[in-house]
Amino acid sequence: MKAAVRPARARLRDRVAASDPGLLRLAAGLRTAGAIALAIAVLALLGTDVPHLVAGALAAMVATFAIREKQRGPQAVTLALGLPVALASMTLAAALHGNVLVGDLAFVALIFCAVYGRRFGDRGTALGLIGFQIYFMSLFVGATVDDLPELYGAVAVAFGCSALVRFVLVPETPTGVLQRLREAFRARLAQLLAAQLDLLDAGPQDADRALERVREGTARLHETALLIQGRLEEGTADESGARLIQRRVADAEITAERLGLSLLRARGAERVDTLTLHLPDAPVPSGGRQPVRDAATATLRRDLEALRLLVLRPVDQASGTSVSHLRNRLLGYRDEENLPAASPAVQDVFRRVGEAARAVLGLRIALGGARDEADDTPATARSREELDAEDAVLDADEEEPPEQPQGLRRPTTRAAVQVAVGSALAIVGGELLSRDRWYWAVLTCWIVFLNTASTGEILVKGYRRLLGTVLGVLAGIVLAGAVGHHTWTAFALVLLFVFAMFYSAPLSYTLVSFFVTAALGLLYTLLHTYSLSVLVLRIEETALGAACGVIAAAFVLPVQTDRRTNELLATVLERLGDVTRSAVDQLSGGPPVELLDQSRDLDQALADLRAATQPLTHPVTPLRARRETARYVVALLETCAYHARALAATAELLPTHPSIAADPRLRRAAGRIAHNIEVISAHVSGDHAPDGIETGPSIASLLGPDVPGAARYGRVTDRVLRHLQRLDEGVSGLARPLGVPVKAPEG
Repeated sequence: MKAAVRPARARLRDRVAASDPGLLRLAAGLRTAGAIALAIAVLALLGTDVPHLVAGALAAMVATFAIREKQRGPQAVTLALGLPVALASMTLAAALHGNVLVGDLAFVALIFCAVYGRRFGDRGTALGLIGFQIYFMSLFVGATVDDLPELYGAVAVAFGCSALVRFVLVPETPTGVLQRLREAFRARLAQLLAAQLDLLDAGPQDADRALERVREGTARLHETALLIQGRLEEGTADESGARLIQRRVADAEITAERLGLSLLRARGAERVDTLTLHLPDAPVPSGGRQPVRDAATATLRRDLEALRLLVLRPVDQASGTSVSHLRNRLLGYRDEENLPAASPAVQDVFRRVGEAARAVLGLRIALGGARDEADDTPATARSREELDAEDAVLDADEEEPPEQPQGLRRPTTRAAVQVAVGSALAIVGGELLSRDRWYWAVLTCWIVFLNTASTGEILVKGYRRLLGTVLGVLAGIVLAGAVGHHTWTAFALVLLFVFAMFYSAPLSYTLVSFFVTAALGLLYTLLHTYSLSVLVLRIEETALGAACGVIAAAFVLPVQTDRRTNELLATVLERLGDVTRSAVDQLSGGPPVELLDQSRDLDQALADLRAATQPLTHPVTPLRARRETARYVVALLETCAYHARALAATAELLPTHPSIAADPRLRRAAGRIAHNIEVISAHVSGDHAPDGIETGPSIASLLGPDVPGAARYGRVTDRVLRHLQRLDEGVSGLARPLGVPVKAPEG
């Protein structure tokens, strides 16, 4: 079938949606740059001088990026509360301008309160951030008591412009964000399918690169799924609708990953472990072989492209003969009689294509499309009935919030003490370097503690900030010489850098530091305080602030990277055990439980662990063996999480699918997996653990002698057995890198 040419605008929209899920980065950049531009314009019309223009620009930036809430109402309340906080902070800084000692003590106290305020949620975090940044802005422009009336006006205008841009010019609603995230998921799913098609066709020279694209596409799809899960509660009208979308997104993600694994097998590999899809730089098992070229694989290539086109088709354009034809043909592969004559591995890919088509159909229905049933084949009609039956059994259970640590064990309290101590050191050291610009060291110390939880994370963030600062200083030297004293040209470049800073924030902290430093060089030019020595001092103060942050993190209530990763590793194992036990219990005939939330908790715990191991896996780390171990452990856990999610998805089909029946023997067969997870978790946590993990015969052999020769859809499906076996292997594989002993098999 010849693919229809899609409009260039639609292709561009999909590409942008895939590169920036939900357009969150674009909106953040436009909103912040727009608020600054509007504030500068209003203040310029009022005849404000350059120093107060700079103050207004910085206040507008702070008032915009500090707001964290997702709903417009809470955002407005926080912004309204932020103005008096900003005015009070600025008044304090101006009043203490000439009193160095008292001013320093007040700044440290303010820093402690700002960080401690994070315990009160997004609003506390935002107000603390506003208080700190406005105090810093007052130091930057040299605010005095005589300047306060004009500064009050500039800050008030800045907050008003921020509100206008946020709520009128660049509005953002939870529903709109969720809609854009769903479009991003669709676009990234199509990109993953294109990468999988390339993997099928890749020759020996390109196979490893093609597999790397599949890994990247799988990770990006998972990232978007997590973003959607985080926005469902605010972006949907009711809880049942949110849970329906969550289930359909999870189904699509699992089937896409399963399709990639089947494609690897279709390349000719005898045995492909799921770890291949998660371990960076792992080669294609059959990479040295030429791709297969026969009638069956030609049909497979055609249908993979058809599946990709079906995914790209907008939800509100589901009608039409061509769409129905594609959908019906792909869903037909769910029936054994429709599979083409081919090797078992290639036939398995066709089955996965059918499953993926069903997941896409379910996703389209959940998003309000694909309701045209006029041209349904029996296979398509059956898929719709299965989806409707699954939707009917959705239920929600309330979970009790976990118990929070108290006192100095509370993360916000510990961080407040650490930042206060680090800032005090930065003030002392910074004033030794410069009596006028010591606050740069304090700012760096503050920033390296944001969104970090261990000494290693702070060290990596400090290194990235210093690198970005050095590069930014070099750019600032060039720009300052080129711009000179052209005020509006400099402001335009500052706006460009601010937009780039917020657009690149989730991608690279080094880039953020680069754009910040380059913009500051231009601001110094505007304030007539620019010199090469000032930019060199900026590097020195940045290095000092990063060092003070690391010292405070290492010696004041320290959280070592190993301890942090072990805690998160234990959490991942606990969540993995919860999902596995619940899924197996339901597959064994137990009562239905809510597996969606458990799977989501597992994904979030794994994402936290992945972020915490960045100091261990950073390219500059000298501990190469440790880096490889950390990467291998995370990849194994991602593999185990994939199989646990697949088990959970299969368990949720039990009430509606006659082809999947409960089997009480599964509970006994999966007992070894649960035991080994507990042993490894106890070992990681430092608790008293049993002798070691258990090994032995395969999971299938533990079910009893009646499993061999059973029908494909017997009491236990092949899929359940395969996932259980891979999960058993993955959990056992964690023992060696984590130093857990292995008991010899009995017998």
